[in-house]
Amino acid sequence: MAYPKLTDKPGLHETAAAIREGKLSVAQAVDAAIVRIEKLDSGINALAVPDFERAATLAKALDAAGPRPDQPLFGVPMTVKESFDVAGLQSCWGHARLTDYIASRDSELVRRLKAAGAVIVGKTNVPQDLSDWQSFNPVYGRTNNPHDKARSPGGSSGGSAAAVASGMVAGEYGTDIGGSVRVPAHFCGIWGHKTTWGIISKAGHDHPQMARRKGFVAAHDGALSIAGPLARNADDLALLTQIGSRFTLGRTDKPLARCHLLAITEYPGSPVDKSVADPIETAIAALVDAGVEVDRASDLIPDLSDQQGWYMRMLNTAMARGAPGPKGKRASATDWFDMLDAQAANEAQWAHLFETYDFVLAPPAPVLAVPHNEGRVFDNPITINGREESGASGLAWAGIATFPNLPATVLPIGQSSYLGAQLPCGMQVMGPQMSDLDCIRIAGEIAQVVHG
Repeated sequence: MAYPKLTDKPGLHETAAAIREGKLSVAQAVDAAIVRIEKLDSGINALAVPDFERAATLAKALDAAGPRPDQPLFGVPMTVKESFDVAGLQSCWGHARLTDYIASRDSELVRRLKAAGAVIVGKTNVPQDLSDWQSFNPVYGRTNNPHDKARSPGGSSGGSAAAVASGMVAGEYGTDIGGSVRVPAHFCGIWGHKTTWGIISKAGHDHPQMARRKGFVAAHDGALSIAGPLARNADDLALLTQIGSRFTLGRTDKPLARCHLLAITEYPGSPVDKSVADPIETAIAALVDAGVEVDRASDLIPDLSDQQGWYMRMLNTAMARGAPGPKGKRASATDWFDMLDAQAANEAQWAHLFETYDFVLAPPAPVLAVPHNEGRVFDNPITINGREESGASGLAWAGIATFPNLPATVLPIGQSSYLGAQLPCGMQVMGPQMSDLDCIRIAGEIAQVVHG
């Protein structure tokens, strides 16, 4: 099943190999990326904070030094989400009042990418406070989906996905608490991976309102939120995951043909549009035809309605840092411990499910790329099968993996028509905690079956 590809530019592995083999200099690779950005970005607006001059200077220095065997990304140009600190660059999370915050040091993830040899050419656009499935704000403007400029590329890592899908760069790093890596990958027709919570440090990914306070040092990763990569193929996604991870990630060699899969395509209170459901059903049928065992129901599935309720409570509390909600109620310490207890119980239920099933298939979102909206997607209705439904209800398909802290890989599976436009569609592959590389590998094998 074909899906629309916008570029034939090489990926991370291919670019790094060309540089190592002397077919391409770092300066040439970086200059080519800058030229692509300058050519493409006028209609997309993915890049929020360019860093071209420093990137060009670093490229010359790397060419003079030559590649090292411990640098798998040697000389490869990349971008990162605006919310990650990069020394010397602005990080305002879309707030005009916070543009005075200039990071004094790199975030931990950026340090890891640079240590692996990557050249950061800039940072990509986000919604204010990283809290929408669109990417626009009064500082950097609106990012357009490269497949349809009238549509959102997703959020909050929308600039990230648009840069990768259009071919500006081969790989990126975003963050995800409510689908913010998975939904942009789905909307833009690329690969994205929500990592197991905590394996990738988010030190240096702090709201600038707090980060600019004198003496501020974040001592922990926030609840639910993760850092995760975006790329145009499974191998590049796995490489970025390994580079970012603080832990050595294990993997198995169990092939897709021997895996027992579970497909969850219905979620209480979150209907799925035909434009998403049909490509997923086609993908599942292709797997079954290939001899893969796929169940469509199981008594082992946790109470999804209950899970969604707890997820939304924890999500809203974490995003507001405990500030009073819309009804004026502030979460108490007891409320927070209740959420942690519910999360632990939910994690145990999913772990029990994964004793029977190797992976779970699910939609990444209930719709394809939505038309631009002046308000947040979550605060407005979305059209599903011709009816208006709550935009916030779509978060269920993010929370299905987020609340139990599971890894989930989104792969492009095809294209479909939504509200009059042909758009890419993805599917997420969830696995047990710490099975990140296996999720990505199996997603890659699924892509081979689906696309032939």
